[in-house]
Amino acid sequence: MSLMNNPTARRWLIPTAAAVAVIGGGAAVGALAAGADPVLPPRSAAELLVDLQSAKVDGLSGTVVQTADLGLPGIAKLAADVGGETGNLGSLVAGTNTLRVWHSDPDKSRVALVGTLGQTDVIRNGTDVWIWQSAGNTAQHWTIPAESADHKPEAMPSDLPSTPQEAADQALAAVDPTTEVVVGRSASVAGRDAYELILRPRDKTSLVGEVRLAIDAEKKVPLRVEIIAKQDGASAFKVAFTQVDFNRPGDEQFAFNPPPGGVVTEGGASPEAPAVEDPDKALTPEEQAELDKVAAAAGPKTIGEGWTTVFTADLGAAEKAAPGETAKPEDAPGGTPDLAALSESFPEVSGAWGKGRLLSGKLFSILVTDDGKLYAGLVSPERLYEAAAK
Repeated sequence: MSLMNNPTARRWLIPTAAAVAVIGGGAAVGALAAGADPVLPPRSAAELLVDLQSAKVDGLSGTVVQTADLGLPGIAKLAADVGGETGNLGSLVAGTNTLRVWHSDPDKSRVALVGTLGQTDVIRNGTDVWIWQSAGNTAQHWTIPAESADHKPEAMPSDLPSTPQEAADQALAAVDPTTEVVVGRSASVAGRDAYELILRPRDKTSLVGEVRLAIDAEKKVPLRVEIIAKQDGASAFKVAFTQVDFNRPGDEQFAFNPPPGGVVTEGGASPEAPAVEDPDKALTPEEQAELDKVAAAAGPKTIGEGWTTVFTADLGAAEKAAPGETAKPEDAPGGTPDLAALSESFPEVSGAWGKGRLLSGKLFSILVTDDGKLYAGLVSPERLYEAAAK
């Protein structure tokens, strides 16, 4: 199996690797709406954290706007060129996306990404998962096995969060002793009063300046999340509701009927669900042990801790750990393209650690060495070079 076509390996490449490192390290809220701030009862940072972690709504629907300016000149056009007919990849790493979202119960959700080249819908209805793309009028269908019915499929062909809730969940994972947590100003988001919670890296070598979350004063759910880059103090990534309704959407929003003339591909089990073992192709205990050893060597692993953690993986070992027939880029969930062209376009760099290619933006750096090692983090290239030298 080609490494670039391996769903697991793809998550370590742009834009997915960048998103895991960037969003996994934290996120933040953008400029407050003009006008007077709402007057709200005082809440401490600890109370707001508890609110976020315990909030539960039966359903919601709304419009979400996602913007990204990661400081990657030319990456949007290149990503769009690689993306082909999907047309979504470029705007996910640089530009603006408008999404419509619906949620009802744990097993009913829908995200519609509306772009200039068409629309992509991801629909979860019970054990059925559909991905429909208006470009080409194509649909893919997967079934989630009953034993993994609580599985949450990918929302879009990227690991960038598509809703404030997803971004907030990932940001909260960064709250540890390396993080300063304070209460900001109150705000009005999508016509609703909200508290502001700010996360700041204590390690000043992190490229992240602040993480801010706007939390609905009544429902306790995030309404807006944004990343502020230390480099220029400007917003690098933001996802926010511009309109939200906390009433439960009707079941018709989660029923998918392929449009006339549409091409439907049956994918069998969900692409993220555990594979069902084929008795005729079962590995011997010795073969399984060797495969487990190779997979463990592939990573991913981490170097350091907190906001300056460097994620690393051995891409060559990862390819050996995923034997099988070569997959095609168009077989990926949501039509995610082969991203080899993106990594090959990175500038060449070298040092005591060897040679490779580097992608560096406002919030993160990614180094792919010629011997197949990957290093990524919310850090400067120099921090990656140090990790590679070890």
